[in-house]
Amino acid sequence: MLRFTLDGEADIEVDIREFVIAGWAGRDDAAIQEHIDELRAIGVTPPSATPLFYRVGCNLATTAPEVEMLGEHTSGEVEVLLVGTPDGTCVGVGSDHTDRQAESWSVAHSKQLCPKPVAAELWRLEDVLPHWDQLRLASHVVADGDRVSYQEGPVSGLLPPGDLLERFGRKEIALPTGTAMLCGTLPVAGGPRPAARFEMALIDPVRGRRIEHAYAVRPLPVIA
Repeated sequence: MLRFTLDGEADIEVDIREFVIAGWAGRDDAAIQEHIDELRAIGVTPPSATPLFYRVGCNLATTAPEVEMLGEHTSGEVEVLLVGTPDGTCVGVGSDHTDRQAESWSVAHSKQLCPKPVAAELWRLEDVLPHWDQLRLASHVVADGDRVSYQEGPVSGLLPPGDLLERFGRKEIALPTGTAMLCGTLPVAGGPRPAARFEMALIDPVRGRRIEHAYAVRPLPVIA
């Protein structure tokens, strides 16, 4: 059960019963193939189709300001979050934090190994659909005491909600109450890498607002 603030006003609770990670969700097929080839070169098995919809444990979704990760080979990725709520489908921001070592032998397993931090604020999807491509995602990391830009750009490079949900098997631009979906990410400046802190934002320049969340990463020792 997660508690969110909707449009900065009402508090709502959502019992997350299905959590989906949309991978390989870009609009440009050539760019997707380039990314697949890059990952293949470092040992990551290519996807069987694009996009893919990975299922992960519902308990991985968290609004906590600190998360624990096994080892020091994990990193975050800012993504749009869609959530089916009692008030309809809403949009927020989250991080598909992933174990990069495990990713080399199984992308699905690598996603299941890490908590998925999400912001505790949502907007109604219907309010942003008319200007969807003007929304922006941004993230920063803090590593070795330095805060640096990690990802930044418009969501226009990713599949819009209608296309993404249609490929997921939905006939309407909506998710059932209790279903949450992370919707794909942007390129990482300098490549994915671990950090002590991850900061993320979904920015709506049309309405002049933003959803932000940050979390600290506490690595746990790997005991053999």
